[in-house]
This record gives sequence, structure tokens and C-alpha cells, in this order.
Amino acid sequence: MAQKKKARTAAQQNAANVGEAVSRTEQYIENNKKKLTFIVCAVIVIIAAALLLNTYYIAPRQQKSLEALVTGEKLFQAGDFQKALEGDSYEYDGFDAIIKHFRGTKGANLAKAYAGLSHAQLGQYEEAIPYLKGFKGKDHMIAPSVLGALGNCYAQQGDNAKAAATLMAAAAKADNNALSAGYLVQAGQLFEELGEPSKALAAYKQVKEKYYQSTQAADIDKYIERLSK
Repeated sequence: MAQKKKARTAAQQNAANVGEAVSRTEQYIENNKKKLTFIVCAVIVIIAAALLLNTYYIAPRQQKSLEALVTGEKLFQAGDFQKALEGDSYEYDGFDAIIKHFRGTKGANLAKAYAGLSHAQLGQYEEAIPYLKGFKGKDHMIAPSVLGALGNCYAQQGDNAKAAATLMAAAAKADNNALSAGYLVQAGQLFEELGEPSKALAAYKQVKEKYYQSTQAADIDKYIERLSK
């Protein structure tokens, strides 16, 4: 009986506390009606401004940046890397111009990747690196491909340690049979050149165990056997 009475008392106290809190809230609202109304209006204005900005500025700008990239992509695919970088003296101004003019857009971001790859194709590895590093992506194909290209640029410069680490990162980012196995084999070969056979073996074993459906997996055993002796 005493316990039931205590329970009722506790429940009543909780109810009183809640009621008091609600009452205080109501009193605060009553006392600060003008201030709260202003805050709500300010939030609505901010949301509306953001929607207008996206509709009338950001979205069209994104579209224009991608449209500006079309000619550059065609020149790149045709192997005309210099013209893709610098423009064609007609309506296309080059990847650098797209990056500067459409800063912060998807087109500008892709232009960084194309510019870096173009410089790499021209043997200009030092110039390629800042563009490749500047590209941002979260997908499992383009982003790791750019990262893999960056690793190869480091290798061409003779920085095998940085190249191997970057290629391992590219393999992890891709996490698929199409790209990862190739990067792992490249990284393994660089680790061997660096005199780090245990790291090379780990890379080769990852191809065999995780990416066994890849093309590289077909003859990965010879790499593993050579380092296992």
C-alpha cells in the first residue's frame, strides 16, 4: 500500500514537473513572441533564398559547366591533349578556363581530372599532380582511376614509396575487379623495388583472395610463389 502511495506521489511529482516546464515554455513564448516570430521569419527567408539560389544560379551554372566540358572531352578522347588543355581558338577555351570560370561546379571538378590526365599523357607529370590531387570524387570508378593516375605520376618521378601508397589507396577506393587488382599488382611491383617483399606479397595475396575474378588473378600465383620461396 505504502509503495503504491509512493508511486502515485512520484507520478504526481513528474506530472507537476512536466506541467511546470510546459508552463515556463508557454510563458517564454508569450514574453518573446516578437523575437520568436522574427527568428521563424528569418529561417523561412534563408530557406527561400537557398532554394532561389539553387534554382536560378547554382543549377544553371552546374549545367553550363558540364556543357563547356563537352568539346574538351572529345579532344581528350581523340588524343589531342594539348588542345584539350589550352582550347581550340574557337568557342572552347580549355580545361584551365573551365576550372577558373566555373569554380566549385561538377564541370570544374571533372576538368581537373581531365587536365591532370592530359598533362600525364604529355609526359608532364609534375604539372599533372596538382590537378589530379585537386579532383574530388566518391564513386568507385572515376575517383580511384584519378588516384591511380596520380600514383603512376609519382612512380614516373621516381617516388616509388608515395606511388605504392597511392596505388594501394586507389585499389581500396575502387574495391572492384575492374580496377583494384591492377593497382595492387602495380603497388606490389613497386614494393619489390623498394625492398619490401612482405608488403608486395600482401598486395599480391589480396588479388588472389579478394579479386580472384579479375584478369590479373589468372597469373598472380607466379608473383606469390616467387616471394614465398
